[in-house]
Amino acid sequence: MARYLGKETTRVDGIAKVTGKAKYAAEFQIPHLTYGFIVLSTIAKGRITQIDTSAAEASAGVIKVFTHLNAGKLGKPRAADASPTWAWPLQSDQIFFNGQPIALVVAETYEQARHAARLVQVSYQAQPHETNVVAVLGRAKPAPQEAPPRGNPQAAMQAASVKVQSEYRIPIEHHNPMEPHAAIAFWEGDQLTIFDKTQNVYGVQQHLSQGLGVPTGNIRVVSPFVGGAFGASLKPNYYPSLTAMAARELKRPVKVVFTRAQMFTGHGYRPETIQKVALGAAPDGKLQAIIHEAFHNTSSFESFSDNTTGFLKQVYACPNLHAPLKIAATDLATPTWMRAPGAVSGMFALESAMDELAYALKIDPLELRLINYAEVDPESGKPFSSKALRECYRLGAEKFGWSKRNPEPRSMRDGNLLVGWGMASSVWGAMQMPASARVTYRADGTASVASATSDIGPGTYTVMTMIAAEFLGLALEKVKFELGDTDQPRAPAQGGSWTTSSVGSAVRGAALTITEKLLSLANQDAGSPLRGTSIDEVEMFENRLRLKSDAARSVDIAAIMQRAGTQELTEVYDSKPSPEREKYASLAHGAQFVEVKVDPELGTVRVSRVIEITACGKILNPLASHSQEIGGVVWGIGMALEEATEIDHRYGRIMNASLQHYHVPVNADIHAIETIFVEEDDTIVNPLGVKGMGELGMVGIPAAIANAVYHATGKRIRDLPITPDKLV
Repeated sequence: MARYLGKETTRVDGIAKVTGKAKYAAEFQIPHLTYGFIVLSTIAKGRITQIDTSAAEASAGVIKVFTHLNAGKLGKPRAADASPTWAWPLQSDQIFFNGQPIALVVAETYEQARHAARLVQVSYQAQPHETNVVAVLGRAKPAPQEAPPRGNPQAAMQAASVKVQSEYRIPIEHHNPMEPHAAIAFWEGDQLTIFDKTQNVYGVQQHLSQGLGVPTGNIRVVSPFVGGAFGASLKPNYYPSLTAMAARELKRPVKVVFTRAQMFTGHGYRPETIQKVALGAAPDGKLQAIIHEAFHNTSSFESFSDNTTGFLKQVYACPNLHAPLKIAATDLATPTWMRAPGAVSGMFALESAMDELAYALKIDPLELRLINYAEVDPESGKPFSSKALRECYRLGAEKFGWSKRNPEPRSMRDGNLLVGWGMASSVWGAMQMPASARVTYRADGTASVASATSDIGPGTYTVMTMIAAEFLGLALEKVKFELGDTDQPRAPAQGGSWTTSSVGSAVRGAALTITEKLLSLANQDAGSPLRGTSIDEVEMFENRLRLKSDAARSVDIAAIMQRAGTQELTEVYDSKPSPEREKYASLAHGAQFVEVKVDPELGTVRVSRVIEITACGKILNPLASHSQEIGGVVWGIGMALEEATEIDHRYGRIMNASLQHYHVPVNADIHAIETIFVEEDDTIVNPLGVKGMGELGMVGIPAAIANAVYHATGKRIRDLPITPDKLV
């Protein structure tokens, strides 16, 4: 009987967060600290012809102004004949995007640095730029994940008796986490310590080692708390290398914090995406062909792909499919992963197209999905390790009251408001990465656990504490879990919704290895009541090692350790995916049912009700899990109705780089959201049976909302966000 796993557990770090004890990157107190403020370019492409820093340098409190003319070298020296590129800040006079860092002013206070930053005078030689992806589609190149078509999609499409074909667009969208990106760097001799807002401390360590020409062993990266990121801190951003370089040159600690506006060019974004979807079906609704072409932008100096069509190939049983992705270079900063990267964009197009097909066939949208339900992975032909999507559909439809839906658009009303019901499916990978964890168990019945993972908010501290407490047989308060430090065992980046499956499996493995060591110590005593038992038959529970089937047969752990002359046992465990996984396809699935109410005069859309059903293996902490799924729904509402990064293509400049003008959902936008889990017993995905959920909860929401808006209004909006001007 599980003591903790599967039970609602409040956050172990909750009190630290609400009392301010939890330290974020910019909050560490370092003596003799200096403050850096970044100056950004105001053109999109070209070169700096002159940069005058004299007024800034003469300003009160200023210590130094770094530019490409005097900055310390970052990265490997470039070959003389190499084409110019942008990998490290302040290394050349070349400008690759509007909002590129061109100077760093370091002063005794933040206010002095910010004031002096405004005194830096820059002249440019501008070159023609292009920031509109539509204008460069002709130059788009296939993404590296490009796979050959399945079957013969072109011929099948021509032969299909019912066809729908549409184009769907998603604008650039920006992560706007509460905590701005920040770093504090200081050197002690040749040893660097850096506090950074990151989802991957080892990734930043590697990046800084390359940039600064310092062995990784000399660099410690610390990131105990992250105030939201969801992709914005997966890749190392440019400011840690800038901060570390300045600290090395000045021989003093330096702190750099992005302003809200600087975040819009400082850490990537969801790329602008254009998708052309054609579906061909038989009159009975069976899909004959799917041709789903996607295009999105990248930067001129780095090729980034969010794998827009990757998961789509595994959703429906369709013999003929081609889902190519092409990426086109624009003169903007490089995009990055943003919650449910690729999947939410791709599923917005596919699930909207499925709704259009349902209307063309006069088949209920849910029924159409059941007709094309994939019993095995359509891409590989492998069986699924588990798949409870059918149950998600059934439960969601029943809870929502889907059978009462009148399919006719504009047929349902609430007073003056038009009511629409829409649904969609969601999919995400059930991934596991190699990870390590260290567990120390002490004779006094306490334990400490560590792994260099991250906690961007989903409750990693809590779930790892729960897993350790469960397998060590201790109360939660007797276990201390620590993360976010390169002095700890290596863990993967916190992304892809794989943290619990990866790091959790390592924590479990370390705890079970300690149990095994204790059993072997106990069995050195001829009179041990556990002699002759195997590791699978025993468990640790309240400072005793006992037989699972007979708790009376037990030994006192402290006594065993005392006899062995030890006060503590430490185990570092490396976990990795089992070879068994290779025989199966592993995915997490879900279904979303959405009600919208639209004012026909104003075009305003209110998402009045959402029921989201999720199948993602075993739920270890239902309290945090429901919170994750609600968060996914809220983000999906933002993507569907509000979020868009506006670019003035004349200047290649982001016009709404603030929380005032970049719209995200607020409390007044959020109404009834119910999240339900259909648990799956899946021992193949990983020993804990968990699948990722952090991203899955968002995947189907924008499509479900767009489908509900069509049902309410009869207007099909294929261009996000669905703002009132598009409906009036």
